[in-house]
Amino acid sequence: MTLNKYLDIAPEVQKALDEGRPVVALESTIISHGMPYPQNVETALNVEKIIRDNGAVPATIAVLGGRLKAGLSEQEIDYLGKTGAGVAKASRRDLPVLVAEGKDGATTVTTTMIIAHMAGIQVFATGGIGGVHRGAETTMDISADLEELARTPVMVVCAGAKSILDLGLTLEYLETHGVPVIGYGTEELPAFYTRKSGFKVDYRIDTPADLAKTFFVKQDMGLGGGMLVTNPIPEAYSMDHEVISKAIEDAVEESKKLGIHGKETTPFLLAKIKELTGGSSLDANIQLVYNNAQLAAKTACELAKLVKA
Repeated sequence: MTLNKYLDIAPEVQKALDEGRPVVALESTIISHGMPYPQNVETALNVEKIIRDNGAVPATIAVLGGRLKAGLSEQEIDYLGKTGAGVAKASRRDLPVLVAEGKDGATTVTTTMIIAHMAGIQVFATGGIGGVHRGAETTMDISADLEELARTPVMVVCAGAKSILDLGLTLEYLETHGVPVIGYGTEELPAFYTRKSGFKVDYRIDTPADLAKTFFVKQDMGLGGGMLVTNPIPEAYSMDHEVISKAIEDAVEESKKLGIHGKETTPFLLAKIKELTGGSSLDANIQLVYNNAQLAAKTACELAKLVKA
């Protein structure tokens, strides 16, 4: 564990880390910016329960009162859910300002990885990662998540990159930075709401034990950096590829007309897609997060065995 004077680790999480038991990190942007209240809090608490039911300890991560937090209480999760978008969305660039000014921040994939690594947590479950935005060849709009995956040694379990992105360029960017993109039980990159994208992953791996072994070997070899595990949304909740593609195209066009860019892009597009799909995208979002939490917990359990051996 890296000792850090800006970091508070919840007692339950610290005890698990000290004893070499599995811990799974969770982001907080999905609570404050991803869903309406009270669904956001219910989902966050259900995700923590799923992780416990699968043998690991959850550590929801956020910035509260200028303190980096690895592990939140139910009251803290409820606060983030109620405050919603009033909590700053915190990426790497925002952390020093939020900490210095004693402010709150909901952590993205990037900042969850940073704080998890500070705490000594190696596995992180989320919904989908950011990536290269459509038109990035002119706008240079590329998520900090990709740089963090190249830099920080945390395994990220997700349902693929959000299909509002340019998935081909996202894969190219990750390849350039040496990040392995693994398909869990699939050779095709899942695209968040749907199991299909038309793009291939680097490798297919079929068990949590093999996921854990691959990540362990990567770190043991001194290669550093993260690993991206893409876990398809369960078949029962997967949305029709053509329906979601049409909703995304319409949402992207509207965002261009309104001049929306930067970190406002993703929340706008997800809200618009929810509206265009009659709310079914929110149901899919919740189910894929539950599915990722389960896989992350099982993988963290296998990783803990390898670390102890």
